[in-house]
Amino acid sequence: MNTLAEAVVDLEAIAGNVRAITSVTGTDLMAVVKADGFGHGAVQVARAALRAGATWLGVTSAAEALTLRAAGVTAPTLSWLHRPTDDFGKLINAGVDVGVSTTTHLHSVVDAAHLLGVPAMVQLKADTGLSRNGAAGDDWPELVGWARKYEREGGIRVRGVWSHLIDADLPGTPELNRQVATFEEALRIARSAGLDPDLVHLANSAAALSAPRTRFDLCRIGIALYGVDPFGASGPGEFGLQAAMTLRTSVVNVKRVPAGTGVSYGPEHVTDAPTTLALLPLGYADGLPRVTGGRAAVWLGGRRCPIVGRIAMDQCVVDAGDLPVTIGDPVVVFGPGEGDQNPPTVVEWARWADTNPHEILTGIGPRVARDHLHERARIS
Repeated sequence: MNTLAEAVVDLEAIAGNVRAITSVTGTDLMAVVKADGFGHGAVQVARAALRAGATWLGVTSAAEALTLRAAGVTAPTLSWLHRPTDDFGKLINAGVDVGVSTTTHLHSVVDAAHLLGVPAMVQLKADTGLSRNGAAGDDWPELVGWARKYEREGGIRVRGVWSHLIDADLPGTPELNRQVATFEEALRIARSAGLDPDLVHLANSAAALSAPRTRFDLCRIGIALYGVDPFGASGPGEFGLQAAMTLRTSVVNVKRVPAGTGVSYGPEHVTDAPTTLALLPLGYADGLPRVTGGRAAVWLGGRRCPIVGRIAMDQCVVDAGDLPVTIGDPVVVFGPGEGDQNPPTVVEWARWADTNPHEILTGIGPRVARDHLHERARIS
């Protein structure tokens, strides 16, 4: 583990974001803690979100769901991406709802339930336009029909019907309205077949905050849970979200160099004046996108200093100008804040890398230590 760098996770910010989102939606929330809680720590984030009022947890895989259960987190949990050959018995025994998108998967879940002698809790996913997982076209009535048959026989209980939006960044657009209408038709077909789901959910972070028609019974909150405004604001934005992660390190070497000094591989950067170069023990193996060399900046000595030259696997170089930098000085790579007079935010890093904040957060490597602030007693 790279103990010279750490990702500090403020769990009170997570809890505050849950409360802020709930105040807008007025619905139950599913805290999405896949990908190790977007790099923040799935178990710690789950407990903080539940403490603040979230009622469900969402994960991608059986392994992620079972990790939560092994940590003593017993809250209702949906796991939604599986191979039909997965051991669904483990999920059923753990009380995890299984997201089902095909009849092949449904048959496998029912087989596992029969072996255990208990019904499986499933949530059927309709494909309303994303063309990823979920059943679309004639596959949806077929899936619903089989689900109703198995439910009557006692093999499953259809607890939920759900889907995922293509892009909810622009509420009220024709595409969003079309998806909602498609989802409502899928729900009508399910109910006409005799299914009576307890939960109907469609909204992601952006839709939950801006498109009331998408909220239904439950909103699935991903990026907003971690304090990133889904509409691109660098700071809290109009919803008052607080960034939960601060990535920080310290200077491990300092060099005063003359003009004309090449920096890092290539070199792609050559100093145009005498300057001070500060070496940071973070590179692309730790989550700093290689393409951001020459674009990104960090907070050092009370101001933003640019990263110069190519980012390497384990380290990068910062041009500190004439700052009186010394070995051991603290550096903030990104954290809460807004504007040039504060440390960069993860939204800015995403722009520098031409990606989304999700990729930056989930890309922070495992050798970067996680330090969880305000971790409290366990909540299951």
